[in-house]
Amino acid sequence: MIKLLQIAPAELEAVLVTHPDILDAAVTAAKDEEVGEVPMAFVLKRQGSLLSEAAVIDYVAMQVAPYKEVRKLVFTHSIPRSAAGKILGWELRGLIFKI
Repeated sequence: MIKLLQIAPAELEAVLVTHPDILDAAVTAAKDEEVGEVPMAFVLKRQGSLLSEAAVIDYVAMQVAPYKEVRKLVFTHSIPRSAAGKILGWELRGLIFKI
């Protein structure tokens, strides 16, 4: 969960999946030297899509308040989920350290 700004990851995930080239998305917090934490998105894009990181960030920025904008983004092949379909945030945070 994004702690510093109290942004609900589900809110940004809902915006992300409305993009026609995004199949799935998850949001967590990433460390930032200036503000402490910023929203970071993991995005599964449609196969063959030419969607860029900048295009996704701009897409979200047009729909949310400036403080809620996604600041970092990683395209991924899958979003880690539990058997019940819940996003596994701890796995996402572990992936940040591998980037």
